[in-house]
Amino acid sequence: MKIVFMGTPEFAVPSLEALHNSGHKISLVITQKDKPKGRGKKLLPTPVKEKALELGLEVYQPDSVNSQESIERLKEINPDCIVVVAFGQILKKDVLNIAKYGCLNVHASILPKYRGAAPINWAIINGEEKTGITIMEMDEGLDTGDILKIREISIEEDDDSSTLADKLAKVGSELIVETLMDVEKDNITKIPQNDELSSYAPMLSKAMGRIDWNKNGENIVNLVRGLKPWPLAYTQYKGQDVKIHKVKKVEKFSQEPNGMVVKVTHEGIYVNCQDSCIVIEQLQFPGKKKLHVSEYLRGNEFEEDIILG
Repeated sequence: MKIVFMGTPEFAVPSLEALHNSGHKISLVITQKDKPKGRGKKLLPTPVKEKALELGLEVYQPDSVNSQESIERLKEINPDCIVVVAFGQILKKDVLNIAKYGCLNVHASILPKYRGAAPINWAIINGEEKTGITIMEMDEGLDTGDILKIREISIEEDDDSSTLADKLAKVGSELIVETLMDVEKDNITKIPQNDELSSYAPMLSKAMGRIDWNKNGENIVNLVRGLKPWPLAYTQYKGQDVKIHKVKKVEKFSQEPNGMVVKVTHEGIYVNCQDSCIVIEQLQFPGKKKLHVSEYLRGNEFEEDIILG
């Protein structure tokens, strides 16, 4: 099958590799523009661009995939299918209708739940026990197209959004190859989504990372897991925003107010919340590197009986 692949972040790379290795002809890889990163603001390619060039594939980086130039280029290729994995641009009708088998999207949730930009993060934040990959035929709505295939996986207690994304990327790469085989054989059943069961997974922001110590322990643990590696949960200590990388929940042993640091040991910083005690195990002060609390305490103090904000 002749394919145009659209994707940008690391999550999309396994799907690109799997399609390439399965014998499909990838005529073009479309990805977002190179972006400046780091202190030197050096332009760096997207992970998909890096992998595409490594595989010897042609790369195209338009400002908008819906531009007339892009549409003409796609029409010239005349692909059988356009595969979209975390591309980062909304495709309009003129693009959606180009390929023989349409545009297939690898989406990291069990649709119709968690439509939108950050389904992996919100599944963890909301305490879901399972998630998965949906292969969807794209339409003009936001992740509203017909479902072609779904594969579920469990969310483990030690998963954060980074580890879960790695697992889902692998599942997605296997499922898109399987789906294209069935599409070619005309062995696919399209299932319309039930909009009444839908939910939305909006983009993340730094502001949502502030820990509310009046919430229960499970909510706080899930927030920390769901916002790692970006934007990270944080709390205020003596006027500084301290990023929190890892926590665990233990039984409450003190009736001090919520947010109070009730104990500091090399195992962690114990902070009261609504129903339990949260142990901060890894933290990061502004301008400093991430440290385990035991490492931090070798040359620093963390005050007890102070309320974190």
